[in-house]
Amino acid sequence: MNLREKKLTSQIAYKGRFLTIDHDTVLVPNGNVSDREVVRHPGAAAIIAFVDNKIVFERQYRYAVDKTLLEIPAGKKDLGEDTIITAKRELKEETGYIAGDMKYLGAIYTSVGFCDEKIDIYLAKNLTKGDTSFDMDEIIELEYYTLDSVKAMIRDGIITDAKTISAIMLYITNEK
Repeated sequence: MNLREKKLTSQIAYKGRFLTIDHDTVLVPNGNVSDREVVRHPGAAAIIAFVDNKIVFERQYRYAVDKTLLEIPAGKKDLGEDTIITAKRELKEETGYIAGDMKYLGAIYTSVGFCDEKIDIYLAKNLTKGDTSFDMDEIIELEYYTLDSVKAMIRDGIITDAKTISAIMLYITNEK
């Protein structure tokens, strides 16, 4: 059975600094017509970086969920930018670390029910410490945890960020 939906109409419901929300009408395979609201995102990169056998984490407040979360470094890509460039830039800006080597681990779609955001995940190796250069609205505290500690924090519900949990799984399946 063909599961693909056919777009009948599309209009931009909202256009912001980097997000757009489309309101589409689609024909579903069973012949019914339905509406879809889709958040269009430029994509992002996330990075697992080890320093002295510990993973670099960021603790920062996330307005959308009104919580301070523990997560790996990440950020959205600029228009037309390759995500390896995004990964290198975000790692440097948010942690101060410069990666000598970057290895692609895989990709995830964050919320496929309503958003097209794709995050490419990288492993940063051979790090050199430099200075951070936070965006004007970024308040980040760096923390460092062993892989075993991270696994326990995921299991115990302390780490709940989807990209971080997915990245750890990709790291484990690629590196072990």
